[in-house]
Parts: sequence; structure tokens; C-alpha cells
Amino acid sequence: YGGMGLDFSYSIAVAEELGNIRCAGVPMAIGVQAGMATPALTRFGSHELKKQFLVPTIAGDFVACLGISEAGAGSDVANIKTTAVRKGDEYVINGGKMWITSGSQADWMCLLANTSEGPPHRNKSLICLPMNLPGIHVAKKIDKLGMRSSDTAQIFFEDVRVPCKNLIGEEGKGFTYQMLQFQEERLWGVATALTSLETIIQETIEYTRQRKVFGQPVLHNQTVHFRLAELATEVELLRSLLHRAVAFYIEGNDVTKLASMAKLKAGRLTREVTDSCLQFWGGMGFTSEVLVSRFYRDLRLISIGGGTDETMLSIICKYMEILPRK
Repeated sequence: YGGMGLDFSYSIAVAEELGNIRCAGVPMAIGVQAGMATPALTRFGSHELKKQFLVPTIAGDFVACLGISEAGAGSDVANIKTTAVRKGDEYVINGGKMWITSGSQADWMCLLANTSEGPPHRNKSLICLPMNLPGIHVAKKIDKLGMRSSDTAQIFFEDVRVPCKNLIGEEGKGFTYQMLQFQEERLWGVATALTSLETIIQETIEYTRQRKVFGQPVLHNQTVHFRLAELATEVELLRSLLHRAVAFYIEGNDVTKLASMAKLKAGRLTREVTDSCLQFWGGMGFTSEVLVSRFYRDLRLISIGGGTDETMLSIICKYMEILPRK
């Protein structure tokens, strides 16, 4: 379908390199295109759907977006309210999606919607939704704390009709398919953060070596250089966890627990690194002129997007079987 036929480890290698971009919004947009809106289509979609949506997406002719979150259901995917009711050979879609990356410019959406009245984990389906259909309203491009170069939209659906053949895989399997997509999304997010964190630490070393306070470089204070050494060590530990999870994944294993652990650690570590390093920059760190202040804002999303820290903890607890069974 136009791809190179490589395994997922190559996507992670690309993601790590994209971390060299001096903002997080661009790698995130590429990630949505390459590893967040398309894995379920690749794995479960029909040949016809792949020709219609996957081929132009891989070629870069189509922009894809992922329609999961809603105003009342972010990390709580099971609680989404958007419906796709089957009428003849079409689904009629009503509802809305929130915080949709690339939503203002997308050509199609990988949409998660309720297609029946059954249990919340078995009543959802993924649908390839062209974004030029009547009844689709892009309400606004959202103004955000960080990722300001990223197009993030709020979208509403009013009696949107889409052919039933646009269903990805089986009806009612959408929640399961999306949980699988989340694993690649979360690992991609960790990978893009790694290089950014290394860059922040290195630039902080260089700045504190030059900046003098009380007659000596800031870096020469033990508190500073010990802290930077600790943070660099934490980044390397996160990289090891990521690569272990990816190695398991390409062997066909369920890496939900490891991916959730990596995502949790990445979210917390990005906050720790950016906050600590910004402090060492002093007043300059509080300006918009330096990279550390941008990443302080941009990388804050890792603890929220793609599943909050609290959601990751719940998943980890489930897989460790340390919660009381219902």
C-alpha cells in the first residue's frame, strides 16, 4: 500500500530522530499520520478501504486525524457518546469530538463511535470518515498552552452519512482496535520525547557553564551538576524501557503494561526535566526566547494526551492484578 514493509522498530527510530525538531507539535502531527490514525486500518481494514484511505495517507496526499476524545470523555474512552446508527447501507453519525490533532485540515478521520446499545466495551466501531461530507462542522481551532504549531480542533457531526463499507474490521470491535492503536501511539510519544529531553539537558549544561552567579559558573555548583547527571540517567532508563517494549511488540506480544509504564514515566520525566532545567536558566528560562520554555509547555501534554498518568496507573494496576476483582 505504499509503505516500506518495515517493522515497528523503524517507526520508533524515526520518532526518536523527529525529537530533534525544536518543537513538539510537528512530531506529534507526523505521529498521528503515521502511527495513531492508521494502525487499525492497516491491520483490520478491507483492501478497498486501504486503497481509498491508507495509500494516499502514506503518500502524504491525505491528512489523517484520530477521532476518539470528546468533551465529556477524554481518557475514559468507554464513555464516548457519538453514535453511528446503521440505516440501510449507511451509518448516520451524530455527536462531536474534541482535541482532535490535525482536525482543521484532515481529509479523513479514524472515528470511534457507538454502533449499538450494548456494553460499552463491545458496542463501538472504528469508521473511516471523509471530512468533506455534509453535516461535519469544524467548530474552532483550539488555542493551547503548548503545541501551538499544532492544529487541534473541536468537531461536530449532524446526521453525517457514511457508507457501511467504511467500517474498519468488525462492528463492535472498535474499542479493542483502539486499545491496540493506543500502544503504538504511546510508544511513539515516548520516543519523540527522549531526544527532546537530551537536547534540553545539553543546552542547560552549556548555558549554566557560561552563566556566572556569585563569581563562578552556575554549573560548578554541585546541586546543579549532580541534578543534571540524575536527569540524564533517568532519560537513559526510559530509553531502555521503551526499547524493551518495542522488542516485545514486534515479536507479537501484548505490551499494554510496558507501554503504559513507559508513557507514565515519560509524562512525569518530561515535567521533571523541563521544570528542573528551566529553574537553572533563571529569568531567561521564563522568556519565550529559549527552547526550555517551549518544551516546558509542549511536553506537558504527554501526561494528558493519549491517556492521562492516572489512566496509565490504572492499566498497570490491572495487569499487575493488584486491584480488588469485581
